[in-house]
Amino acid sequence: MEDISTQAPSQAPAVTTAPHPLVALAKAAVETWVTSSEEVPPPEDMAEAPAGRAGVFVCLKDKYGALRGCIGTFDPAQANIALETIRNAIASATRDPRFPPVTASELPYLQYTVDVLTAPERVESEAALDPRHYGVIVQAGLRRGLLLPDLEGVDTVEAQVDIAKRKAGIRPRERVDLFRFTVQRFQ
Repeated sequence: MEDISTQAPSQAPAVTTAPHPLVALAKAAVETWVTSSEEVPPPEDMAEAPAGRAGVFVCLKDKYGALRGCIGTFDPAQANIALETIRNAIASATRDPRFPPVTASELPYLQYTVDVLTAPERVESEAALDPRHYGVIVQAGLRRGLLLPDLEGVDTVEAQVDIAKRKAGIRPRERVDLFRFTVQRFQ
């Protein structure tokens, strides 16, 4: 009889989880656009993606985890969430004014997040907000600023609203209409 106490433990197979289909779509859209200036077609079946139309934000981070681009739509602008994801992924990689366009050498290192927004609902005061649970839209006239929920370093409602105001070019003490929304976040 063999003494099993001296055998090496069996190695469990490595488990790899495939990215959510919307994240894979965003990645394919960016890689295709950066390498060939072509837009990928939306897949025919996105069974795991939310149905219908919605605003979508696609955020890119570099190999160090720093923001590399983030562009999205408050309200749906495309026929479906897949097309919204494709267009916003390309915009995040090429048209975010804070960053130069993504280069082919960066592609292997990018990390992707896709946030699908619920329809915004108007709230009467900051008391109805929670930066961990709700994103915020501030509006003064035609100026609107949006900040996604659950962002690192944004721990208070005041900070969330102040950042959204700055993004919209709204002065700190200027009165705004407030809207909140939730997201389905895919990474």
